[in-house]
Amino acid sequence: MARVTVEDCVDKVPNRFELVLLAAHRARSIANGSQVTIDPENDKNPVIALREIAEKTIPPDDMREGLIHSIQKNVEVDEPEAAAAPSLPVDRRPVLGRDDQSTDTVVDVITEEQLLRGMESLTPTEPSANGGGSGESSSGRNPEVGRGCWA
Repeated sequence: MARVTVEDCVDKVPNRFELVLLAAHRARSIANGSQVTIDPENDKNPVIALREIAEKTIPPDDMREGLIHSIQKNVEVDEPEAAAAPSLPVDRRPVLGRDDQSTDTVVDVITEEQLLRGMESLTPTEPSANGGGSGESSSGRNPEVGRGCWA
């Protein structure tokens, strides 16, 4: 086969996207040292992979399994052992949705009017002793600095 095209392979792998994935995976495995099943004829790995698919020297199902296996990660699920994590006795297990009202903390409720009255009692009602609440005189200077210089 002098030249391989997608049309040569589509009848073996009908989905073109899957064909690309399988050929790329096979080309990578050839690059990593996998056995070539056809005469390479000095072709590059992607062309060899497409030729293998077109000539059905490797079944597409086997290539698909290899691709899926290469993508999967080894995830082990450890089940807890009974001795490692003992469960609570039935009488000490919490019951969801049925809180004991006697153990709840009492929260004070205050209205907005009570809050404002309490805040008013905390603020000073008289101006401060240093000449007003802002700390500056009418001239814009600090009254503490140079008090005797201005008459």
